[in-house]
Amino acid sequence: MAFENFPEADQPNKEVSTSNSPKKSSRAVITGLLIAALLGTWGYIIYDKSKTKETIDQKENLIATTSTQRDELQKELEDAAMRYDMLKTSNSKKDSTITAKDKDIEEKRAKIQSLLNKANATASELAEAKSLIASLNGDIEGYKTQIEILQGQKIELTAEKAAVVKQRNKIQKDYDSATVVLQDRAKTIDIASTLHASNFNIVGIKDKKNGKEKVTETAKRVDKLRISFDLDENMVTPSGVKELYICITAPDGTPVAVDALGSGTFSTRDGEQRTYTQKIDVNYTQSKKQNVTFDWKQNSNFLTGNYKIEVFNNGFKVGEAYRPLKKGGLFS
Repeated sequence: MAFENFPEADQPNKEVSTSNSPKKSSRAVITGLLIAALLGTWGYIIYDKSKTKETIDQKENLIATTSTQRDELQKELEDAAMRYDMLKTSNSKKDSTITAKDKDIEEKRAKIQSLLNKANATASELAEAKSLIASLNGDIEGYKTQIEILQGQKIELTAEKAAVVKQRNKIQKDYDSATVVLQDRAKTIDIASTLHASNFNIVGIKDKKNGKEKVTETAKRVDKLRISFDLDENMVTPSGVKELYICITAPDGTPVAVDALGSGTFSTRDGEQRTYTQKIDVNYTQSKKQNVTFDWKQNSNFLTGNYKIEVFNNGFKVGEAYRPLKKGGLFS
């Protein structure tokens, strides 16, 4: 027989197919769960990356904002510092108030710069820096006001000083003018107080052995010259001791001077140095005529010829006279 039917063999195959159907269904569920889990993981990863990027973006934005804010605050600080430095330069006068403000401003300025120099400065630190900058600007305005007050006082003092200097110069000018007048007056009085000598009487005297004196005109017999003159009355000259310089000039033109007998030199009003024979101190009484008499006795013989006698007071020559002495004859 060419074909045979085996029904018994077909029945077991059907049973096997029926028993595999639940397994396929379970596998499908697991596969679905795995796919769902995988999709969930990918979704979480994508979400997490998205959040991370957002966080990074926020941080970058925060950093950028912080950096910008710090730059702006740094600029504000530099502007404030520039104004402060300009005020310091223009202010040449310092007082205790300005010096104290200088110290406070410098300390605040340093603190702000310290906050801005922080690489990871927090928002609160930047806010503190901003507040300090506002305070610093207020201090600088106060500093400016104080300087303006000082400058105003300086201008006022300068004006007062100019007025005082002007007044002083006027007083000095008046004083100088008065001094010149007084000096001229004093000079006039000084000149007017100069004494004047008159009524000269000059004689040669020979001392005799018996103690008596004899008047002689013979040069070789003269032992001394007796010089007498009057000081005229002067209402300007105050009473007191007056110096008189007596200058005797010999017939040969040489000054008669003996240091041992009190001779010396003096200056005239013209600045000339003169040799005096003798200086005499006279106790003069104002407005009174007064006679002066003295003897000049020298160690050497007197010469024949004219002796010139000059009297000086107060640097001026106030009188002069001559005394001729003769050459002695056989019966003189």
